[in-house]
Amino acid sequence: MTDDGFFREVNEELRTDKMRAFWERYGTVLIGAVIAVVIGTGIFAFYEYYTERQASQSGDKFLAALNLVREGKNDEAVAALAELEKDGYGAYPVLARMRSAGVLAQKGDLAGAVAAFDKVAADGSIPQSLRDLAKLRAAFILIDTGSYDDVANRVQALAADNNPMRHSAREALGLAAWKAGRGEDATKLFQQISDDQAAPGNARQFADQMLDLLKSTGASPAAAAG
Repeated sequence: MTDDGFFREVNEELRTDKMRAFWERYGTVLIGAVIAVVIGTGIFAFYEYYTERQASQSGDKFLAALNLVREGKNDEAVAALAELEKDGYGAYPVLARMRSAGVLAQKGDLAGAVAAFDKVAADGSIPQSLRDLAKLRAAFILIDTGSYDDVANRVQALAADNNPMRHSAREALGLAAWKAGRGEDATKLFQQISDDQAAPGNARQFADQMLDLLKSTGASPAAAAG
């Protein structure tokens, strides 16, 4: 045997011995790691399947409840939404609460609707955007059934210049002010909407109509000055 062949055999033996020693020392750990990866992958796949299935079922129930509302079956819709609120998955329990409050308003239970929206608005576990929307919904009901302060207590903060819901909040405040005989406040609020280039076109159009109405009825300070 040549020296090169001898050294190759020695190196191969050394590598084999090292692999055997490595396996004896770490083999159990490696097997455990492989098993953990397999189990983890299986659990993740099952979780994805489970969440998609639960979300799909909740979505179907929510659509079914909306169909009941469209058919005028409000009592059945409220019952279906209450069940979804209790057993629904993901965002559907919150959506069910919001829609249920809306159904109460449709049924004429305005006080119950306001209370339901207020409960959503006060729930710290709900995303802030939905809580703010609940405040707006309650405020628009209270334009007709409450006082200016009732409306302002819910949406005054939302009327700030940097708030994305400021147009709707100012509209609610403007209508409440107009109803309360506070023409100057109403004019200021509708003028803010009209001047805001970021406001939706329909919101600005309605604000302009209200400004014309306030002026024609003498409720606007500009009309009084004229």
